[in-house]
Amino acid sequence: MATIHEIPAETRKDEGKGASRRLRTTGKVPAIVYGSTDAPASIQLEHNTVWLASQHEWFYSAILDLKLDGKTQKVLLRDLQRHPFRAQLLHLDFQRVDENKAIRIRVPLHFLNQEKSPAGKMAGILISHALNDVEISCLPKDLPEYIEVDLSELKVGDIIHLSALKLPNGVEIPELRLGKEHDSAVVTAQEMKQEVEVAPVVAEGEAAAAAGATPAAGAAPAAGAAPAAAKKDEKK
Repeated sequence: MATIHEIPAETRKDEGKGASRRLRTTGKVPAIVYGSTDAPASIQLEHNTVWLASQHEWFYSAILDLKLDGKTQKVLLRDLQRHPFRAQLLHLDFQRVDENKAIRIRVPLHFLNQEKSPAGKMAGILISHALNDVEISCLPKDLPEYIEVDLSELKVGDIIHLSALKLPNGVEIPELRLGKEHDSAVVTAQEMKQEVEVAPVVAEGEAAAAAGATPAAGAAPAAGAAPAAAKKDEKK
């Protein structure tokens, strides 16, 4: 049985930017609900209540019970605006759900048993999650809050594609209808390449210059080289 997520709301009469600013100062957040055969409605919600809900994964992918003036409407969150640096929600958009029409929505992927897999038990193996959510299509009654991806059999070199995901009954991935080229990778397991240090290559000119360089102080002169003192005596 699906979990019920209730969001209390009230009808909002004042509209406009000024009204929305005043509303936020009272601890509420403006929102709109639209869709189905009913006209769009301006509503308001308790900011702290909806802020706490926004910290949960289900708030973005589950069907919500919007309790508006004592009546319940089934809705999906379609847009959420946040303040750029404050912990504050500025506006929300909800879409009414028709129980007889398929909906398209992105749901999160939950990866299971990665540590228990053959690839997960090996050192030097990089397991990458290329996707963390996926867009699905289904009737509202069949909407899952997330899709599980079992990695217990994942081996080095394996690639898990969208087509390999086990979907609940009545759920499909619309992207797969577009062809094999849209069968995106979800998880990959690859051996990490180790970086090998390469000795710097010295050019011939640089090597010759280094060979003819003046020896460091205290170093023995090269074979066949005349001492500096002997050269001075020859001049005398």
